[in-house]
Amino acid sequence: MNTERAIFASGCFWGTEFYMKKAEGVISTAPGYIGGTLENPTYKDVCTGRTGHAEAVEVIYDPEKISYSDLTKLFFETHEPGQVDGQGPDIGPQYRSGIFYLNDEQKQTAEELIQQLKDKGYKVVTEVTKATTFYPAEDYHHDYYGKNGHSPYCHRYVKKF
Repeated sequence: MNTERAIFASGCFWGTEFYMKKAEGVISTAPGYIGGTLENPTYKDVCTGRTGHAEAVEVIYDPEKISYSDLTKLFFETHEPGQVDGQGPDIGPQYRSGIFYLNDEQKQTAEELIQQLKDKGYKVVTEVTKATTFYPAEDYHHDYYGKNGHSPYCHRYVKKF
């Protein structure tokens, strides 16, 4: 099977993973940390807001079943891309909106979708940044809502495209 990888940050990684894992064509998801200066950060480190990392989700998907564009649209439709350094009650740079692209095609797709949203009147502060090392989060963060029977508190689906 041919697979591809995408990395998105949209606030608490629990909510981001909740929606990504439901998309048809997504093979696996993993919460983690990206974009900072500390090697092998822990949740406690990232929560200080001083490491530069964002809480993010790595998505492994089948491009024959779902496109990178469709995943990126889902990313934008399940969080508020106009909120600076946070989502809902989660505030801090670790909760920023970001797309960590792995190639020029992903970067171009992200930039085109951001422009489409802006053309529709949405405020978008989402960072589009070349991916650096992705550090998986501690085991208890993986499939958090599935394991605990809760629903996201700072993410919800809103059709934008």
